[in-house]
Amino acid sequence: MVNFGKLMKQAKKLQEDMLEAQKKLSGLTVEGTAGGGAVKAVCNGELRVQDVKIAPEVLRDSDTDMLQDLVLAAVRDAQDKAKKASEEVMGKVSGPVGGIPGMM
Repeated sequence: MVNFGKLMKQAKKLQEDMLEAQKKLSGLTVEGTAGGGAVKAVCNGELRVQDVKIAPEVLRDSDTDMLQDLVLAAVRDAQDKAKKASEEVMGKVSGPVGGIPGMM
């Protein structure tokens, strides 16, 4: 027989843990780079780009295609790092669906 009271407590705890994890992720920032650090992009835990920095020497070359490629590579690097961090944080919380028996 399933103990619904216990199941509800576990569900409530999972919900609280998920909210805490989401709060932690919103404050997380990671940096991605390209061109040996010539272009840097910062993303938060929600994969949103927060900042992009371009070294002045990259602009002196005035190679628009190269600059676009570097920016894109830095943004993708930052998003990949943010996604990995997000998966780690959420994985700790959800495990096999937060450890609720019978859910997986």
